[in-house]
Amino acid sequence: MANPADGGLMARLLPSRSKGNVQDQFYRLALLLFGVSIPLLFLFIVLRIGTEAWPAMEAFGWGFITGTEWNPVLREFGALPFIFGTVVSSVLALMIALPLSVGLAIFLTELAPRWLAAPIAFATELLAAIPSVVYGLWGIFVLVPWLRFTIQEPLSRHFGDVIPIFEGPAYGFSMMAGAVILSIMIIPFISAVTREVLTAVPRDQREAALALGATRWEMTWQVALPYALPGIIGGAILGLGRALGETMAITMVIGNRPDIAASLFAPGYTMASVLANEFAEATGALYLSALMEIALILFGITIVVNIFAQLLVWRVAKRGGR
Repeated sequence: MANPADGGLMARLLPSRSKGNVQDQFYRLALLLFGVSIPLLFLFIVLRIGTEAWPAMEAFGWGFITGTEWNPVLREFGALPFIFGTVVSSVLALMIALPLSVGLAIFLTELAPRWLAAPIAFATELLAAIPSVVYGLWGIFVLVPWLRFTIQEPLSRHFGDVIPIFEGPAYGFSMMAGAVILSIMIIPFISAVTREVLTAVPRDQREAALALGATRWEMTWQVALPYALPGIIGGAILGLGRALGETMAITMVIGNRPDIAASLFAPGYTMASVLANEFAEATGALYLSALMEIALILFGITIVVNIFAQLLVWRVAKRGGR
């Protein structure tokens, strides 16, 4: 006859044997290494870029960020024109893309029939899969000529003397062209996040609004959108982070001139563009260090923007019980 005490003893021993299993320990260690590798990689990138940028930090200090002259021959390095071009082009792109993205997401989640919503959502997501250089080529041969002759020249002719952002000659390759192409590239990201946060709105809140006599539009405008607003803002900031780091497409259409101009028709320059254009040709330790400091500034701005966006999206997901 089996002793009950032996069964209890075996039940206590089995978990300990499982914990001591070689395969389980190896699996646990492998997962730990995978999890720790990402923060370590992040720290390695920061330390490496920071080390390379340190000579420029010592040489120029805060004057590097506020300086407006970029002349490698004379060893004058000021990053303000690149910061200005990056921020202005990205903010303009967000102003164009945000209403289009939110309107598209509302249509797909609230109004469109299922047979129509699926192909439109798929086509929108395909925009994110198009290579950046393809956007740039399309911008050179299609977007820039269209903007120059259809938009910029009429605006400059009729409003250039009155409104500063429309003054000056219409080059085509300009801050406006860069903002437009960036807006097209970030629409899939903002739209996808907005669809997710609208889907996270509890069904009982929608049904309660409809039961009280609200129309579909009133339910969307007064219930769904306010509930999802932090997530929509998070998606917009996530798109902003994507626009800040874009390189090839905007390099091909923005004009690449390190000036600070009020006109949207004037060429500009971004931090990512100057890295792509000048890093391979940089000669001298200080020149390379100045470019690495620009990379460090861009890296820091992008990280902060993306962290803030993820926090807002997480907040909506938590409110939705997901």
